[in-house]
Amino acid sequence: MVKKTLINAIPHKGLRQRLLDSIDPDVAVVPVVRLSGVIATSGPLRESLNLSAVADDLETAFNVPDAKAVALIINSPGGSPVQSSLIFKRIRALAEEKELPVLAFVEDVAASGGYMIACAADEIFADEHSVVGSIGVVSAGFGFSSLIDKLGIERRVHTAGESKASLDPFKPEDPEEVARLVALQEEVHRGFKDLVRKARGERLTEAETKLFTGEFWVGTQAIGYGLIDGIGDLRSVTHEKYGEKTRLKLVGGPKPFWKRRSGIASETQLNVNFASDLLNAAEARSLWARFGL
Repeated sequence: MVKKTLINAIPHKGLRQRLLDSIDPDVAVVPVVRLSGVIATSGPLRESLNLSAVADDLETAFNVPDAKAVALIINSPGGSPVQSSLIFKRIRALAEEKELPVLAFVEDVAASGGYMIACAADEIFADEHSVVGSIGVVSAGFGFSSLIDKLGIERRVHTAGESKASLDPFKPEDPEEVARLVALQEEVHRGFKDLVRKARGERLTEAETKLFTGEFWVGTQAIGYGLIDGIGDLRSVTHEKYGEKTRLKLVGGPKPFWKRRSGIASETQLNVNFASDLLNAAEARSLWARFGL
């Protein structure tokens, strides 16, 4: 009682509430990490979802004292399979090390790599209209060989290694090069399927011939296929699981661009980065647009 009286005398409302929560046995703390965006390496003018960007936030969340669970808010149309896998592995490693359950909550979309990350959770929840799935691998680009012919441009490429210029967009497609790309994609797809099988196990109720085609569904369909565990939002689910006094603690968040890289870039480098980021932004826009977003 004396301790509570002293805490109530603290003028800072936020600090006062945190201290009161810490001595209330009915208060359950659930740290929350937001994982949002296209999964890719970040640029000076572009913040993407990757392990480097979220590692510190994940570490902080799993080290919150007396946490009941860690919640992930996921909103991603996918991207790099490597970064998706790295984030998945880091979440699972921390969950096992700290012996904490992980809950994933899908907002607009958890597709492709976004769904891979969601599979790191012990339970996945989504809105009725969230887009879930797209368990597949895609590679897309453009061919400019006819264009440079029309413009009278001569393409000059010199390599050491017969496959070094494989899939060059300025030359006609070579069936052998396409076949090698497809074989690579199939290997990545196999790893993705194995991950989903292991993570979801017997909860998957639909045939793999349907689930692993790259197709995607809304939440109400995904729950029937076993891709998610329930329809619900962060607050309602955590309150149901841990009580009405559950306190959600948001960890981290997006960083301003000047904090993403150290050092001062040259004007030339900034121009190159800006052009690159514009192209990446267009690609990211196309990923979101695929799901109507």
